[in-house]
Amino acid sequence: MYVAVKGGEAAILATHDLVAEARRGDAGVPEISVAQIREQQGLACARVMNEGSLYDADLAALALKQAQGDVIEAAFLMRAYRTTLPRFGSSEPVDTAQMAIRRRVSATYKDLPGGQVLGPTYDYTHRLFDFALMDEPRPASSPLGGEGWGEGRQNGEGLTETASLLSSDPAAPGHLLPHGEKESAPLDAHMPRVPDILGAEGLMEPEIAPEGDPRPFDLTREPVSFPADRDVRLQAMARGDEGFLLGLGYSVQRGFGGNHPFVGEIRVGEVSVEFIPEELGFAVDLGEITLTECQMVNQFAGSKDVPPQFTRGYGLAFGHSERKAMSMSLVDRALKAREFGEAAEYPAQQDEFVLYHSDNVEAAGFVEHLKLPHYVDFQGELELIRRIRREREARLAAEPETLPEAAE
Repeated sequence: MYVAVKGGEAAILATHDLVAEARRGDAGVPEISVAQIREQQGLACARVMNEGSLYDADLAALALKQAQGDVIEAAFLMRAYRTTLPRFGSSEPVDTAQMAIRRRVSATYKDLPGGQVLGPTYDYTHRLFDFALMDEPRPASSPLGGEGWGEGRQNGEGLTETASLLSSDPAAPGHLLPHGEKESAPLDAHMPRVPDILGAEGLMEPEIAPEGDPRPFDLTREPVSFPADRDVRLQAMARGDEGFLLGLGYSVQRGFGGNHPFVGEIRVGEVSVEFIPEELGFAVDLGEITLTECQMVNQFAGSKDVPPQFTRGYGLAFGHSERKAMSMSLVDRALKAREFGEAAEYPAQQDEFVLYHSDNVEAAGFVEHLKLPHYVDFQGELELIRRIRREREARLAAEPETLPEAAE
C-alpha cells in the first residue's frame, strides 16, 4: 500500500510539471504577463472577479494566467484565496447615483436627462475579424484607430473623452469629430436614474429598505434557507455563472417567465467605497471600484391592492460586465414572482433552482469529481449487475419453454 501511495504521489507531482509546460506553451513565443492580461483582457478579468467574489484586477489576471484562461478554474483560485483574507466588516452602501460615468444608455428614453453616453462598447461593431491585431505590437493608439481621437481618459470630474466622442447626439460637445480633431467636455453632472424618473410619477414600484436596515446576509458564512430573501438572491447571482444566468434570462424573454423587459438604464463607471472603522466612528474613503449597474423595467398589470405600474429587476457586477448585470436583472425580476402574486412556474422563477445551480465553482466541482477514482463504488455496482443477470438467467432456465401459438 505504501508503494502505491508513493507512486500515486509521484504521478500527481509529474502532472504539475506537465501543467506548467502546457501553460507556458511554445517557449519561442513571448510569455504573456499578468499586467498584459489585466490591461488587455479586462472583460475576462471582470468575470473572474465577479464569479470569484473578490475585487482585485491583478489577482484576477494572475488567476487567468495560472488557469490557462479557464474562467471557472480562475474563479476557484480567487475564492480559495479569498478565504484566507481577514474580514474587517461591511462597507457602506455604494451610491451608484454618484457614479463617475464611463457608459450610460437607456432603451426607454431617447432624450434621457443627462444624455446617452455610448462609451466603449461592442454593440455597434461589425462581427468581423480584425486581422491587424495579429500584426506585431504597435505603439498605443486610441480605440478608434487615430491619434486625433480621445483615449477614453477619465478624471475625478467625470471627463470622459471617448464617451463624449461617441455621443449619439450630434449637437453634444465632442460628438464624432473629423480625424485629427478632438474636443473634450465634462459630462452632465445630473444623471438621474430612469427608475427614479418613473418613481417620481408614481409609476415604478418603490424600493423600501427592511426595517432597521440590517447587515446584508453573507451566504459564504451562513446557510441559505428557502424561500430566500432578495439580498441573498442578488448576492448569489452576483457570484453566479454568467452563462447560466444568461440562459435563464433568455428563457424569461422567450416566455418562460411572463415578463416583457425594457432596459431602463445601464451605467458603467467608478464609485467610491467607504468603510466606518469602529475606533473612528465616521466613514473613510477606501478608494474607487468599477461597477456595472442595470435596472430592467417590466410591466405589471396590477392586483387587488396594487395599481398597474412598472416593476424593476436589478443587477450589479464588478468591472465592465453588462451581459452579467443584464442577466441578473432579468432573473431578479423573475424571482420576484411570488411577491407580486404571480405563479412561479418556470426555472428562472424558482429561487432554489437558481441559487443552487448558478454557482459554477460548486457545479464544476460536483461534475468534475466524477473523474476521480470510484473503484470501490463501481466494483459494488458491477457485482450487483452480475448477480442480477445470474438470477435472471436462472429464472428463465427454470421456466417451461412456451411455443408460439399456431396461426389460425
